[in-house]
Amino acid sequence: MSRLCRTNRDSGALWRIRHATIIAAQPADSAIDQKIGAVSRTTSAATAAIMPIAAKMTSSGLSCSIIAGFLPSFPALTIMHVNIAAYKFVSLDNLDEMRSQYQALCNELGLKGTVLLTPEGINMFVSGPREAIDRYLAWVRSDARLADLEWKESLSNEQSHRRMLVRIKKEIITMRMPLIKPELGRAPSVAPKTLKRWLDQGHDDDGVPVVMMETRNAFEVDVGTFENTLDYRIDKFSEFPDVVEKHKDELKGKTVVTFCTGGIRCEKAAIHMQNIGYDRVYQLDGGILKYFEEVGGDHYAGDCFVFDYRTALNPKLEPTETVQCFACRAVVTPRQQLAPEYVVGKSCPHCAEG
Repeated sequence: MSRLCRTNRDSGALWRIRHATIIAAQPADSAIDQKIGAVSRTTSAATAAIMPIAAKMTSSGLSCSIIAGFLPSFPALTIMHVNIAAYKFVSLDNLDEMRSQYQALCNELGLKGTVLLTPEGINMFVSGPREAIDRYLAWVRSDARLADLEWKESLSNEQSHRRMLVRIKKEIITMRMPLIKPELGRAPSVAPKTLKRWLDQGHDDDGVPVVMMETRNAFEVDVGTFENTLDYRIDKFSEFPDVVEKHKDELKGKTVVTFCTGGIRCEKAAIHMQNIGYDRVYQLDGGILKYFEEVGGDHYAGDCFVFDYRTALNPKLEPTETVQCFACRAVVTPRQQLAPEYVVGKSCPHCAEG
């Protein structure tokens, strides 16, 4: 028995083949080639990893027969799932028909997540293998109303949701402000890289001081937020209109940038703020997740809460050790998980407080 290792300098990853038996004087198209063929059908990432090793062995006149124990131990064979988040404000009138179509396709492709269909637009978070996600997005964008749909991606070792739900709701995100119609015109948006430059210099391009404003719920903010942000500690988004009305005079002469996880809440928030007389208000284009993707964690403290099993993502868009309590649904940090009150699936320190 022999152990072979090869370093892939392009990716920096170390690929290991364990328990490989080297058999001399066999044709190059024997067991190794069959195994590579199976790998390539499984995932292109695994193929990219194993091909340089196979090439080196076959060029030496050798071939390799890989026993069954090899596959589970080969790290590149873990199928990565693509998690997409997308929304668009657009009039949709055939919601029942759309729900049936979306549910059927997602089930066929083995996707999991949530799709919300509303008269004012669509909101989705869907997870699955790359090929299935690509087929799904191509189908969604074949609808002329959604042809320009944009999305954000992250990767995980397993699907972000446990089941697939397609629901019809009154609003993409509940604000209870029926006069707000984002499809008729957005509030001005600021790109992540531009926002970073503004925060670096302490003012916008006109020299006006910049203020960051939270539109998320308090428990989300506690996981992480921008430095020196305005946090009104709301418990639900429908509270935002009244709160922001009360603080309008305090923000005169400043540029306010609203933000949220992926862009939906801050888009509605910025439009409402324009409607009630805020002079200089922007929405962070794509929300925190796009900021992480394009900029990283500059001017941001902590992680970003997400509404799936991962609970929180760091600025590298990687899942963290933060979890949600099964009993009270509070966010539980790694430090809080060390407390005696934390029992997986039963209780946490927040339960003891409340």
